[in-house]
Amino acid sequence: MGTWFEVARLPNLEADGPGQCSVNVTATYAKRPDGRIAVQTVAYNAKARMRRNEVHGLVYPADASGAKLILRFFKLIRGDLWVIGLDPQYRWLLMGTPSRRRLWLIARAPCISPEDYDRAIAIAAEQGYDAARVRRTQQQMLE
Repeated sequence: MGTWFEVARLPNLEADGPGQCSVNVTATYAKRPDGRIAVQTVAYNAKARMRRNEVHGLVYPADASGAKLILRFFKLIRGDLWVIGLDPQYRWLLMGTPSRRRLWLIARAPCISPEDYDRAIAIAAEQGYDAARVRRTQQQMLE
């Protein structure tokens, strides 16, 4: 739970498509009374004068392990999300889709150590993700 900063991602249409360059991306997770988890994702578009984009969704477990999740936005968009790497101190988390086309490295701070980054990317490669395409997410101060 709490706020996580996007450290890196596989490029995707929503964040990196035409006219898009998402920076300062955060996701804030909060447990709801019904047992589901609310998520608020905030990003700023560097190609549109840092216009703020905000999306709200729900996350709930797909199985008892807690490592396979279902993410829903707008009641229409549904996606499977797997936790494939977790730092033992809970400083960073690596998650991706079963298709291996989407991947996110998120952390409790806007950046992580080079060693932690390399470890997370190695896990992604071991799990069949195209680690060479992963791009760091800019986290910068807003004016």
